[in-house]
Amino acid sequence: MTDPTRIPIIPAEGLTEALHVGSEAAPFVDIGDGTLIQLLMVDLAQNIWITRNRMQPGTTVIKHYHTGPVYAFTIEGRWYYEEYPDTVNEAGSFLFEPAGSVHTLTIPADQMGETVVWFMINGTNINVDEDGTVVSIADAHNVLAGYRFLCEAQGLSSDAVVVIGESL
Repeated sequence: MTDPTRIPIIPAEGLTEALHVGSEAAPFVDIGDGTLIQLLMVDLAQNIWITRNRMQPGTTVIKHYHTGPVYAFTIEGRWYYEEYPDTVNEAGSFLFEPAGSVHTLTIPADQMGETVVWFMINGTNINVDEDGTVVSIADAHNVLAGYRFLCEAQGLSSDAVVVIGESL
């Protein structure tokens, strides 16, 4: 009989196996603004998604903010926020964005080669125009749906993405 006063340290239920996505297992898809996105993981219940982005020189991502924190690690190249041009993220740098930080991600046009960044996004991404009017939103659900749509349209498989919280 199990001793009811002892609490097991090792989980006995739920997802207990480590899940792996190889560097090329999930494809990069072109989203049309000079950015290729590789969706690595989506947690639908917590509204979290993790991507690796490849952005070409001169790319500017629409001004936006997030309802939760964002973590970024730069793998190659460099980038900055138009609002903070003196803070340049380069290979090996880490960036923390608090919720509500409004910014316009920019890749220098004079850069040789692409910029590659790993992002963990918590909450909803709110895209705004110059007047601050909301023009679109992205959350874990529509990021996953959009990625799957783009994979299918480009003849690629999205099966390697780790998806948590999806009913099949």
